Amino acid sequence: MDTQLSTGDSRATILVVDDTPDNLTVLGELLQPEYLVRAASSGRRALQVAASQPRPNLILLDVMMPEMNGFEVLSCLRENPETRDIPVIFVTAMDATEDEERGLEVGAVDYITKPLRPAVVLARVRTHLELKRAHNILSDHNRFLEAEVARRMSDNQMIQDVSIQALARLAETRDPETGNHLLRTQGYVRTLAMALRGHERFATVLTEKFIEVLAKSAPLHDIGKVGIPDNVLLKPDKLTPEEWDMMKTHAAIGAAAIERAERDAPRPVDFLSLAKEIAHWHHEKWDGSGYPDGLAGDAIPVSARLMALADVFDALISRRVYKPPMPYAQAREIIVEGRARHFDPDVVDAFLAEFETFCTIADRYREE
Repeated sequence: MDTQLSTGDSRATILVVDDTPDNLTVLGELLQPEYLVRAASSGRRALQVAASQPRPNLILLDVMMPEMNGFEVLSCLRENPETRDIPVIFVTAMDATEDEERGLEVGAVDYITKPLRPAVVLARVRTHLELKRAHNILSDHNRFLEAEVARRMSDNQMIQDVSIQALARLAETRDPETGNHLLRTQGYVRTLAMALRGHERFATVLTEKFIEVLAKSAPLHDIGKVGIPDNVLLKPDKLTPEEWDMMKTHAAIGAAAIERAERDAPRPVDFLSLAKEIAHWHHEKWDGSGYPDGLAGDAIPVSARLMALADVFDALISRRVYKPPMPYAQAREIIVEGRARHFDPDVVDAFLAEFETFCTIADRYREE
């Protein structure tokens, strides 16, 4: 914003820098009827004045000065965050084309040669003050727009996150024994993804953005359970073959529900795409013996492979009406036994490397 004196004077402030007193006087008398004028007779003094209040809106800077010439002064002004945006007009007797080109190259906004013509000086000053004022208005407007965009994006992100959790909790309310299962599996999946992001098989997939969306999508992995009847979903005994077949349909039910949401969205939504993958295929097995489609190996999406291990580990260590919680070490052995059969071998290796982190997550969100 334009600098003003504390007296309330709204005139623009101009700093005139010249080692010749007569030149300071001439420019001062020319500018003072319209502007507040400050003066400096050396480069070093000019830097001090420029950084003090009232900060100049424009600087008229002589080039040929002892100790520190105008080019050096301008370089120092540009290095200081408080003065780097002040427009500088060189005022000099150096009238060669190469001198003018050098001045503009180092950052001056204009170049006026001596002897001075009052009308030209006033016109150039007025023009560059207007340009600076317009630049300030535009910068303020851009900052406002950037802040507003950031605020709206933050609001949209919060709404999205809350919606995801609400949908995930909807499935969880049908099966109250799952408790903090969503939080634990979300933490496990993020841990595996972070551990594998440098692996040659996963580096192109597990980008920072992918991992962020993956963790956000993970809680929807069992959303399809809302479509399973209570007599099957909540049965405390072993399921019959028919009931088990019905239970397995939750993967396809969840994927279909998310796909409908995708179709309704006005544009592609990353987290819905990943959520659909996870919901549909997190019960697939590395050897092709899983469900619903019998996918094997790398045909199983990375997101589903990570959730497969996370989901099984959490099921093993959690209490159910039909079983007590399993010790972490015992669950680890079962995961190891499933290497290259149930689980991607490299995902199992990442699990083993991060086993202590898994235990920490499990303890943090332990059921009361």
